[in-house]
Amino acid sequence: MSVNIHPSAIVSPQAEIEDGVTIGPFCIVEGKVKIGAGTNLVAYVSIHDYVSIGENCKICEYTAIGGDPQDHGFKGEVSYVKIGSNNLIRENVTINRATGEGNSTVVGDNCFIMDGVHFAHNVQVGDYVTVANKVGLSGFVQVGSHTVFGGMAGVHQFVRIGDYCMIGGLYRVVKDVPHYTLASGEPLRLTGLNKVGLERAGFTEETRRVITNFYRELYSKDNVFSKALAEAVERKAEYIPEIQRIIEFYEGTKRGVTFWGI
Repeated sequence: MSVNIHPSAIVSPQAEIEDGVTIGPFCIVEGKVKIGAGTNLVAYVSIHDYVSIGENCKICEYTAIGGDPQDHGFKGEVSYVKIGSNNLIRENVTINRATGEGNSTVVGDNCFIMDGVHFAHNVQVGDYVTVANKVGLSGFVQVGSHTVFGGMAGVHQFVRIGDYCMIGGLYRVVKDVPHYTLASGEPLRLTGLNKVGLERAGFTEETRRVITNFYRELYSKDNVFSKALAEAVERKAEYIPEIQRIIEFYEGTKRGVTFWGI
């Protein structure tokens, strides 16, 4: 197996390119780049220095990966973009390097990133994440695995979004969104459990029921939220692993957590 490079592409001889890679018309690949086996740069794709891409990714037209972070704090230090395997990255996507010497912007495996999406510096995205058209993730945003974003959603810097969440299109996310939830509205509110996503992922009916009941208790009108959370933290060892992860998510918040809608 060999590398297939279109004659119009500009590829540095220092780039590390594995077997089966296809680099299409008018692509640019700089020298400090690693591209895994079977990955396809369709056309007009720019891969800048300090980027590594895993195997069997497809990256479509006019996408730019590894550009300098759009951050006043960036002073030219060496930082990275690390992209996993089996990702589909559609047209006009931008993924910037991190701010801070040696830091990385990271995308996991098996993600579907649609047209016009922007991942800013130091973003961390898990596996099996679906990001619809024109979504913007600001600097230092963290996204768990199996989460879905509706089109044109915008996420404030430093926000964390958990696993198996679904964020409604066109909404802005300014506080953390805990695991397994749906979030929409203006201002953003949790509107329920992501039941369809959890069922498709193999969560049992009993586990889904326990998660739902936990959130109902946490956000009950009869309880003060801070008191209910403190009690849950004290009893964390008694809960199933999924609930323990929710509690740990709340314990780690710095921007505050999106509350349940009415």
